[in-house]
Amino acid sequence: MSFDWTTTTLGQICDAQGGAIQTGPFGSQLHTSDYTETGIPVVMPTNIGDGGIVEDGIARIAQADVDRLSQHILRLDDIVFSRRGDVTKNALIRPHEVGWFCGTGCLKVRLGSGAVADAKFISHCLRLPETKDWLIRHAVGATMPNLNTGILSAVPIFLPPLHVQLDIAAMLGAFDDRITLLRETNATLEGIAQALFKSWFVDFDPVRAKMEGRTPEGMDEATAALFPDGLEDSELGLVPKGWQAVRLDDLCKRYGGSIQTGPFGSQLHASDYVETGIPVVMPKDIQNRRAMTDSIARIGVADADRLSRHKVMAGDIVFSRRGDVEKHALMTEREVGWICGTGCLLLRPGKAWPSATFLSMTLDAPRARVWLVQHAVGATMPNINTGILGSVPVILPSEAVLMVFEDVIAACELQRSHNASTAETLATLRDTLLPRLISGQLRLPQVHQELEAALP
Repeated sequence: MSFDWTTTTLGQICDAQGGAIQTGPFGSQLHTSDYTETGIPVVMPTNIGDGGIVEDGIARIAQADVDRLSQHILRLDDIVFSRRGDVTKNALIRPHEVGWFCGTGCLKVRLGSGAVADAKFISHCLRLPETKDWLIRHAVGATMPNLNTGILSAVPIFLPPLHVQLDIAAMLGAFDDRITLLRETNATLEGIAQALFKSWFVDFDPVRAKMEGRTPEGMDEATAALFPDGLEDSELGLVPKGWQAVRLDDLCKRYGGSIQTGPFGSQLHASDYVETGIPVVMPKDIQNRRAMTDSIARIGVADADRLSRHKVMAGDIVFSRRGDVEKHALMTEREVGWICGTGCLLLRPGKAWPSATFLSMTLDAPRARVWLVQHAVGATMPNINTGILGSVPVILPSEAVLMVFEDVIAACELQRSHNASTAETLATLRDTLLPRLISGQLRLPQVHQELEAALP
């Protein structure tokens, strides 16, 4: 530890630089009826991810409401905290998020300007394990943890000179930038795959082209020949001739698959979770048809073996059994041996099934998502079971079409899996370096070689 590193608090930094810590608007200021389909994004606790804002499903309000509550408009390098629930979550506002709105259930930290602290460095400090532990210990509320401006003001910060802060922030930011790029690339790859799926299996573009005497676009003659030249009625509406409308459980039986419930609470207790070990996929880990590892729980090898019937294979699909019941994650080679967790259902289409990607996209399409929500049970929280999931109607094309689709899309899926693994490795390295750098235990010259190796 160097003599010029000092101990201070978040509130003292804000005071020294003319900043402030402010609570987001209360419910009486912003009502459910104020939210609109288009407008200014509103950052809620659910939108706060791994140091950044998750835009998927973000709420919006009209410009007039933003102007009415202008004190809650977000500026560059503001830090937004979840005020309740997971009080450790916070995100730094980036250039494209300037002008967005700090929503109900959040706190806004504005450090101000000066020569005391850099916002990017402080945002990394607030993601330290010991800082998260401090927030949890000092949060108030018997049933749900809550923060307030006083608690956030008292958060301890170990502060080096400004030039050291900037260097550390730049290094850690390089990791964040690379991780963000990989995730954005994966979003692009997902868009490509979804566009092809929609063309072939929702809009039936190749079939309609043949009906009109045109050559289907973007495919060779052999592939075009696999599609029929007409549509026929089915219980799911018009479908290509020869394609079938089947229940999901019938599809599984046909291809040797199954649908089962994840382990119950009596089989897996909170005390079984460990810091390192086999990942357990819970509903909270499911996002955009993938299992996220940002906050995934883990269990030891012995417990994983004890729960071996819940181990996932490539091509399995893990569904959220409660809450957001339309969410699922497609398991890839990366997730082989992971555990389908409590609160989930494990769908295994069977070894003979030709396209896991097709089935995942089918179950993610609006028709299936709406069906699941409508058929879920439970007065307070939607729930599904194996019977409900097995009853989902799906369109079953010919195996030849499915095999071609899987071949075409395989490169995208492989790249997505590789990118996800790389992002996870970088996040692990960043999180390993983070406490050592910010505590002063590790100096920048010692990590440049590791940084160059991690960011090819």
